[in-house]
Amino acid sequence: QLQLVESGGGSVQAGRSLRLSCVTSGYTYSSYFMAWFRQAPGKEREGVAGISASGGVTNYAGFVKGRFTISQDRAKNILYLQMNSLEPEDTAMYYCAAGSGPYDGQSWWWKPRYTYWGQGTQVTVSS
Repeated sequence: QLQLVESGGGSVQAGRSLRLSCVTSGYTYSSYFMAWFRQAPGKEREGVAGISASGGVTNYAGFVKGRFTISQDRAKNILYLQMNSLEPEDTAMYYCAAGSGPYDGQSWWWKPRYTYWGQGTQVTVSS
């Protein structure tokens, strides 16, 4: 059984930064591709960024606009999301997710590809 636990969320003012972490356990980290998703109240859960199992390929949603960086520490089994220049529109619950099989840069955002999900960490950005 795979477990994902997010942390690092909080309340910040617009323009500030946060780094989210997702600690994984219960499997061989390098076997899974990973992603960050987010869900704002009343909205669908959407992909933020994805990363291949090797870490060699990353993809981002258009709204990221170069502000976020997904990365991983495979030795520690931790997935990160560095978020800079935060905007009020980034307010949401952020989730990490893991999927198996080949990583597809064209469909990294497709939720059914991900088998395991964390419980989420809340990010609130005020103007």
